[in-house]
Amino acid sequence: MERIKAPIRVAAVFEPGRQIRPVCFDWQRRKHTVTEVTYCWKGKSGEDTLLYFAVSDGTALFELIYNTVDQSWTLGGVEAR
Repeated sequence: MERIKAPIRVAAVFEPGRQIRPVCFDWQRRKHTVTEVTYCWKGKSGEDTLLYFAVSDGTALFELIYNTVDQSWTLGGVEAR
């Protein structure tokens, strides 16, 4: 996976039970629609809690990172299929 670490805009659904589901995101002037969330996990960066999402748009795999403290999204990496 190629590491990116770029801030991105994400549209997400906040479902009951404190679940978050990314729906689409903008990267490189292109909208990527999430067709599948393959894996989710939690991590820490100092005191910040980070939520990681491995998602696919049907052509590539992306790692999206949500910072629960400042409510920002980062593209952690991308892997072309």
